[in-house]
Amino acid sequence: MAYRWNMSDFEPFYDVNRTYEDNYAQGPFGAFAETLKSGTAVEEESGKTGGSFLGQPVNLAFGIPAGPLLNSRYTTAAFRMGFDLATYKTVRSRAWGCNPFPNVLAVHPASTDGSLTPGSAELDEGVLADTNYEQPISISNSFGVPSQEPDVWQPDMRAAIAAAAPGQVLVPSFQGSRVEGMSEEDYIADHATTARLVKETGAKLMVMNTSCPNEGHNRLLCHNPLLVGRITEAVKNEIGDTPLMIKLAFIPSDDDLELMVRSTVGRGTVQGFSTINTISARLVDKDGNQALPGAGRDRSGVCGSAIRGAGLEMVRRLAALRERLGLDFAINGVGGVVSPEDYAAYKAAGADSVMSATGAMWDAELAHKIKASL
Repeated sequence: MAYRWNMSDFEPFYDVNRTYEDNYAQGPFGAFAETLKSGTAVEEESGKTGGSFLGQPVNLAFGIPAGPLLNSRYTTAAFRMGFDLATYKTVRSRAWGCNPFPNVLAVHPASTDGSLTPGSAELDEGVLADTNYEQPISISNSFGVPSQEPDVWQPDMRAAIAAAAPGQVLVPSFQGSRVEGMSEEDYIADHATTARLVKETGAKLMVMNTSCPNEGHNRLLCHNPLLVGRITEAVKNEIGDTPLMIKLAFIPSDDDLELMVRSTVGRGTVQGFSTINTISARLVDKDGNQALPGAGRDRSGVCGSAIRGAGLEMVRRLAALRERLGLDFAINGVGGVVSPEDYAAYKAAGADSVMSATGAMWDAELAHKIKASL
């Protein structure tokens, strides 16, 4: 199937026309590839910068979240392109395969502003997905959280950490793996084991992914706050005072969100939340048929411009809880950041740091544009 590009002067650093495996072995592409070839960072624009992320000093608390930075080549290129927070794609305690190709399709919500609203009928009735990429960009995220073996990703993560320049931080992402026959205690222990493997690389902080279908089709760990609380307790027993942030999907219930905060931050196991990941939607082609091939892939997470409103809402709700409960935790705003204005909106909503995945994939200069706007 040929991919049609309706935008000019760009080449995404993750090539959606290649398999995940090819991207891992051959990428990154576009401007990210060029900065690796040159061996030097792109010159920074002037602007007001300076801040911190989970206690680490950074030039600007802006970067790329878990997902598109597959290995140390990607994270190093991100650093050189001015993204001062580069998240190493989520790793596991064992090798884990990727969903079949294709993984990324362009998504076209029916709403006039191109947004998806959690709980709306469109998410179940079907959202058009095809290969016609256009602005404002929204895409499917149907990878299944692949991972290399620890013997592969641990040395590569060490190299990624070492490549950070002053004022930049490598952010490792990890998650537990639920396999057939595994007890809940084993599942908790697998998170702790993976966190220990990450800590062994010299990581200064880490993010635990609770926002992908870890426990079966379309079931999210973050929708079980009490289990997340038990897992983060086990993880902190392994990593000690290393700061831990957890990645959340959209949580509709205010009571559930408060329970998440109380079960983690309230118990001293978590120092921050990163939100949101994606919004789950049934994706269909122009004829109304399943857009992504294969069993269990009728739905996919959608990211990009379409989820900006939901991401901002989650940040506002977390900021309000932080103030009402008198708790101290960081908020990392993610979802639909494609411009300096979007960065500013997240900061105004209460985010301490901001990240962009889809926006950064389609605009390698996004970090420089944001810094120039400050």
